[in-house]
Amino acid sequence: MNSNVQQPNSANAGDIVKYVVAILLVAAGLFGYSWFSDWAGALRALLVVGGLVAGAGVFLLTAKGVQTREFLSESKFELRKVVWPTRQEAMQTTWVVMIAVAVLSLILAGFDVVIQAAVKWLLGR
Repeated sequence: MNSNVQQPNSANAGDIVKYVVAILLVAAGLFGYSWFSDWAGALRALLVVGGLVAGAGVFLLTAKGVQTREFLSESKFELRKVVWPTRQEAMQTTWVVMIAVAVLSLILAGFDVVIQAAVKWLLGR
């Protein structure tokens, strides 16, 4: 991360107002979804999406929103550096995981049978 970014200790009054407005916009979209129950489902869904987009837009104008945008841009930059496995490597790793899960499942099933038999023997059944 960029060490030059100053981390504010507390949100200022303007940010708090923006947070409240963002929450109210999301809540308005959800309220509109239930209030306009006679509308088509797609229009009601657009109310929710609109509320979420508007709320996110207001949030991105706050100090935390700026930090979030910076984090996302740095993450995108770091993602370019990732060396992704080939299809063959991914398939081999998948098979190793599936075999390991199967073996561990059999081991746990064996423990379960042994413990069940021990409990039955102790209880005299």
